[in-house]
Amino acid sequence: MSATSTMTDTFALELRDVRKSFGRTEIIRGASLQVKPGERVAIIGPNGAGKSTLFNLMSGRFDITSGEILLRGQRIDGKTPFEIARMGLSRSFQVSNLFTRLSVFENIRCALLWSTGQRYAFWRFLADLKEVNERADQVLEMIRLDKRRDQMAMNLTYAEQRALEIGITIAGGSDVILLDEPTAGMSKSETKRFVQLIREVTEGKTLLTVEHDMGVVFGLADRIAVLVYGEVIAFDTPEAVRANPRVQEAYLGSVLAETQAAEAQA
Repeated sequence: MSATSTMTDTFALELRDVRKSFGRTEIIRGASLQVKPGERVAIIGPNGAGKSTLFNLMSGRFDITSGEILLRGQRIDGKTPFEIARMGLSRSFQVSNLFTRLSVFENIRCALLWSTGQRYAFWRFLADLKEVNERADQVLEMIRLDKRRDQMAMNLTYAEQRALEIGITIAGGSDVILLDEPTAGMSKSETKRFVQLIREVTEGKTLLTVEHDMGVVFGLADRIAVLVYGEVIAFDTPEAVRANPRVQEAYLGSVLAETQAAEAQA
């Protein structure tokens, strides 16, 4: 095995000079990241910086224009979202993406069918799939929705729907998880509980999250990537990012000032 291959294999997820253009407009301008296994990384930046686009590239929803994206040393750029999920990378979305007229349990079970090698077949009763059903109940317990097991997803509170979506994301056993603004729209108390839930269900997994709440970012992330106009201008520990003059000038200074002002008024 070459030295290059050995070094690459140490990263759970790696972006190498990734670029994405829509027509003549370049959205991602040479983004590079090296995320270690088990690391929690927050991606922050102003609106329009390209954060969701970057997630769409990593999860296969968009094709890259140039560069490389590697999952545990294997290139995934050019693969479909289905193929990437099968390789062990799952993501959630800014807007809850649930089967609202199915029960909480059925939502989780749907996510598990393919990951456990099952196929949809009209002659098979899903209730007979013991392994799938047991795993679905385990996931519901992890996300603390076991008492809401038989409720339709549409009847859950907003925070519960977000928890269910995380359950769907982790149900397949992926070890690299992308969460897109998981606490958006939550109260402070809901956010606090939800961050603890994220910590618990992603224990031992690699986590990348896009987040605007700086309390969540600095409390959850091992490292922070700052994306500004499609470029990663800093990728370091929370303490180093907070003290980085370039980050303060481009983004963080104004956000922290707004946060402090809002807290003073509360």
